[in-house]
Amino acid sequence: MSGFDLLHPALQHHIVNSLGWRELRPFQDEVIPQILDGKHLIVLAPTAGGKTEAAFFPVASRMLEESWTGLSVLYVCPIKALLNNLHVRLDGYCRLIGRKCSLWHGDIGTSERGKILREPPDILLTTPESLEVMLISQKIDRKLFFANLQAIVIDEIHAFAGDDRGWHLLSVLERVSKLAGREVQRIGLSATVGNPETLVDWLAGSCQGLRGVYMPAATQGIGVADVKLDFVGSLTNAATVISRMHRGEKRLVFVDSRAKAETLSKVLRDLEITTFVTHSSLSQEQRLQAEEAFATREDCVIVATSVLELGVDVGNLDRVIQIDSPSTVASFLQRMGRTGRRAGSTRNCLFLATKESSLLQAAGLIDLWQSDYIEPVRPPVLPYHILAQQMMAIALQTGGVGRKEWFNWISGVYGFGAIPESDRETIVEEMISKEILWDESGILWLGRGGEDEFGRRNFMELFSVFTSPPVFTVLHGRFEIGTVDQSTFLGKEDGPRIVLLGGKAWKVNHIDWKKKVAYVEPTQATGRSQWFSLGYTGLGYALSQSIQKILAHDDMRDCWSKRACERLREIRMEHPWVQSKSTALVQGPSGGLEWWNFGGFRANASFTRFFKSQFEGIIRHDSFKISIDPPITFPELHDAIIKMSQIPIDSLVPEVDPRSVEGLKFSVCLPEEFAIRMLEGRLYDAEALELVLRNDITDIVLPPELRQEGGVDDTEVVEEFEQHE
Repeated sequence: MSGFDLLHPALQHHIVNSLGWRELRPFQDEVIPQILDGKHLIVLAPTAGGKTEAAFFPVASRMLEESWTGLSVLYVCPIKALLNNLHVRLDGYCRLIGRKCSLWHGDIGTSERGKILREPPDILLTTPESLEVMLISQKIDRKLFFANLQAIVIDEIHAFAGDDRGWHLLSVLERVSKLAGREVQRIGLSATVGNPETLVDWLAGSCQGLRGVYMPAATQGIGVADVKLDFVGSLTNAATVISRMHRGEKRLVFVDSRAKAETLSKVLRDLEITTFVTHSSLSQEQRLQAEEAFATREDCVIVATSVLELGVDVGNLDRVIQIDSPSTVASFLQRMGRTGRRAGSTRNCLFLATKESSLLQAAGLIDLWQSDYIEPVRPPVLPYHILAQQMMAIALQTGGVGRKEWFNWISGVYGFGAIPESDRETIVEEMISKEILWDESGILWLGRGGEDEFGRRNFMELFSVFTSPPVFTVLHGRFEIGTVDQSTFLGKEDGPRIVLLGGKAWKVNHIDWKKKVAYVEPTQATGRSQWFSLGYTGLGYALSQSIQKILAHDDMRDCWSKRACERLREIRMEHPWVQSKSTALVQGPSGGLEWWNFGGFRANASFTRFFKSQFEGIIRHDSFKISIDPPITFPELHDAIIKMSQIPIDSLVPEVDPRSVEGLKFSVCLPEEFAIRMLEGRLYDAEALELVLRNDITDIVLPPELRQEGGVDDTEVVEEFEQHE
């Protein structure tokens, strides 16, 4: 019996007759029995492969078969745009079977939320932050609202699991499950996870039901794809290439920053290319206008940051173009997966590298992808600050919670179980001492310090686990264009200040510093805008090693353009000491020594701390090498590496700048040593350390000549050169 045959008859009828589907995709058919059995499941399938329906159909079948009533299913997504997109489709499916689907996120108005509370839908599409709002709000009868919850679907689960937002997600899921009074089925969907077996344990936590992973064979191979790499040398040159190639096609161009998205879109428009731009700092109306206009056009370009990496529908794309390179294969697969959705079309991606470092990175990334590699998703260790956030949220939710009872609400969260009870109690004591919490006869309440720190705007600061930088809203009349970082308006300017936003230049007429609003009007002048960045995080071990292999060999790839081949040949000539499966000690251009190990940024952070304990002077690192400026000798560095290889790996703790704690939300709740310990643990990469140190000492090369000035690393900034053909 097929999976389709197991579905409720009413659902079968509408799949065939209302939707006009002759059959389900094979993987959808295979997933159905497992979800019908109530299994906690990770479902992997290619982008646009039908994962949403693979989860929805069996969940809807259970809804009909078991007569679920009230709010039965939560469908959680990482971004509002994806929720908006999915709501149209899922609401249509629900209407076919006489059920209701609603949407709740930060852009949903008060009246619509009130309607949802009065008449709960069968399925609610939402975010973890909005779930937190529901749990904390005193206007909601939480126990009644979540009483009938049966299943939770998490879309793009990889986007949660790799950072602290995942711990927040699991925390609110534990809390709503407690309110429901039952073990709620958990289903995670993704196209790009390298370690799904680990991830399903992360997702299911302390749940007792069966758990598993479904991965169709199609996701295990690279499949057919047209991938090319070109070297263009500047963003202006990239715009010229985009304007001349693939005319008549719909092109999605990915860039790595909002500022670069604005600049590229402006240059393309100047070249008379119909261009749209979308990123997280544009207003919702601006984003929707751009995405909807792009979806209905043919010969045009949309420039986007990672906001379009996830499954937001922008119509049938002809081509994906990547400026420079993402840092993971998973991200690349998400982006390339936006193409090849039409019958007879092929997935494709054209890399346009604007500097040598990104050319190398893109080449290494393509090699990794061709080897079927996908990075494992590693939830960040020791989420002390999320534990503190949940402590405050639970106190608000319950109107005061027992000091010995609060942890019961979230004890099933995978990461909190690794935190000793003594550490939890130390955090409670720290928060009480700072009056963030108040202990009244064993009952924890939010204290005066907690209200002062997090109570503004009805505790909005508690809903999200990330710090939001100060931003200014940019208005043209009453029309909101978007937001920019306040640093855009700092410093002296000759003449009027011009900002670039939405791919257009705007002259700033007035800045209201108190309300954080800038009033603007259109202009033809050249502008710029700035946004806060979380900073440089470096490359992983696998990608760094892939880049080493490219440098160590002479062969070229068929997917490299002539320009890319020529430039990579030059880069190889500048790095003659690089060999596969070995490290190299090299005389640096300033007279110091460099240890080229291609161990990745995290491993080199640990090596750097060890070297600082052995040598004085300036010691720096990136993903490929460690530079030591003091006048030490080759034998001294050689001996230090041997010494390092003989000590326990777990003693090679990475160095953390104490100032980095300041950028950690809820760090005020923690003892400083806890915050440092957490950041050290998150930077630590034991596997990479072991693999680098596994090289025999004979693998370390001691070049007799001084290395000439030049070379490339993963943080290098190369000057743009003139446009060329």
